[in-house]
Amino acid sequence: MSISTAFKFTTLGCFILLSAAKVVPVLAESANFRTLNLSPGFSRAAGTARGFTGGSYSLPSIANSDREGKRCLGFGDTQPDHIMVLQKDFSRLQLQVDTQGKDTTLVVKGPNNTVLCGDDTGSNKDASVSQPKWSAGTYEIWVGTFDAGARWKYTLTAQQ
Repeated sequence: MSISTAFKFTTLGCFILLSAAKVVPVLAESANFRTLNLSPGFSRAAGTARGFTGGSYSLPSIANSDREGKRCLGFGDTQPDHIMVLQKDFSRLQLQVDTQGKDTTLVVKGPNNTVLCGDDTGSNKDASVSQPKWSAGTYEIWVGTFDAGARWKYTLTAQQ
């Protein structure tokens, strides 16, 4: 085989591989813990997941702040802790972390790169986010801490 023929086959092969790569769908990122699949009227059990914090990934690198100007804070894993799939639009939804009083943060990234950031809930150090009008779609949820690598068990609860 001549060099020119080998070059044509190599060039053709690269073109085919690049073309195929463009049509392969991007797979949804997996989560460290349970995925929440929610429809309006979901049960308490469906809206509850457990996990533990950990990681040294700076969560502000996902977003510095959300659309309301709340700063995204803390450290977590590079991969989301949970995926939440809303089957329909919700008129109101709250996500609450419970570690029995440890200082946690939340970062939620949703459809159209919507970001929500949460820190303390009133006098409670555990984080929450709450807002009206959650669009149907897939949300990635990170539960963070202010100390990189801190490992605390938590319960994440979604409430309507």
